[in-house]
Amino acid sequence: MKEKREAEIVRRVLLGDVQAFGALVREYQSPVYNLMFRMVGDKEKAADLAQDAFTRAYERLDSFKPGRRFFPWLYSVSLNIARDWLRANGRDRHVFVEDAAVLVREEDRADDRDALHDRMDGAKAFDIVMRLDAKYREALVLRYRYDFTMAEIAETLGTSLSGAKMRISRGLDMVRRKFDGGIL
Repeated sequence: MKEKREAEIVRRVLLGDVQAFGALVREYQSPVYNLMFRMVGDKEKAADLAQDAFTRAYERLDSFKPGRRFFPWLYSVSLNIARDWLRANGRDRHVFVEDAAVLVREEDRADDRDALHDRMDGAKAFDIVMRLDAKYREALVLRYRYDFTMAEIAETLGTSLSGAKMRISRGLDMVRRKFDGGIL
């Protein structure tokens, strides 16, 4: 249903209804901003880059293929904006994990031991994912945070379908080994 609604919005924008693009901006402004913030670590620069990403997406909207999900396409555009900025500024930092606030929440004052253990495990998993090579972090976040299909991951990261599957599999193996072995 969402794909059809987004395809209709894209169609309207391409037919000249500039205001319709605002619905897509409102829908995806948080994930795009969060991506940029994780990439550059600066709130103001992240906001600028997010705006650049939406501008470029608008300019290249005719390259979006109806029948596909809009967010993977937008994420790919945004990722390229962030990478371009990092290259232009001599920074080679790729951090593609959900904000710690989402993965590791503050203790709820409840004395439920299972909940406490879950939070501790979440913090450990977050640490492990943060230390993975960027290509594995990217793939894992796209799959488990944004629910991308393997084909969408492959397209977004510019790799083959088997390459995307390999990154997910190896990334999960690394997390499991480090989690079980306590190696950080």
